[in-house]
Amino acid sequence: MKSYFRLDCFALLVMTVFISACGFKPLYVEKKTEGKWYFGNEFDISINSEMEKVKVEPISDKFGQELRNGLVDILTPKGIPDFPVYRLHINLAEENVQRQALRKDITATRERVMYRVNYYMTSGGEELLRGDSIAYTSYDVMANPYSTTMAQKKSEADAAKIIANDISLRVGAYFHAKLAKDEDN
Repeated sequence: MKSYFRLDCFALLVMTVFISACGFKPLYVEKKTEGKWYFGNEFDISINSEMEKVKVEPISDKFGQELRNGLVDILTPKGIPDFPVYRLHINLAEENVQRQALRKDITATRERVMYRVNYYMTSGGEELLRGDSIAYTSYDVMANPYSTTMAQKKSEADAAKIIANDISLRVGAYFHAKLAKDEDN
């Protein structure tokens, strides 16, 4: 038992060394002092402050509302900005349901759903970022209609969360590249 514990601790130590050696840097915060092991817990949060200036425009239907709420929670956790600098527009482009695992009477026991959204971010009428995001989820089709409806709603909420995380990472990466470019100039 003790040898397994020591082996696990050693493996964790080795992985930590490899991760620190690969040049990993967090996306949303950076150390203020470069090249020092100890940096006094001072972080540059300018990416977060840029993300707080984004207003997520309303999106139609229930899936869009869940997606918008997820994005607002991630991008602007302190509240929607009164005077936004950036506007994020999102459109549900496709929702495709595929039946899987068919019974002998050709009714499905499982459904796979694909959600695809298009998004773009503007500032002052100029388009800064454009892309699309896709999420795949699935749920079981059960004999009880209530259970199936609840599974379908959970699947939809999970897809909205996946897409919200993806879009927020892409917006964060945009601001990271923009701030790095500004520092170089």
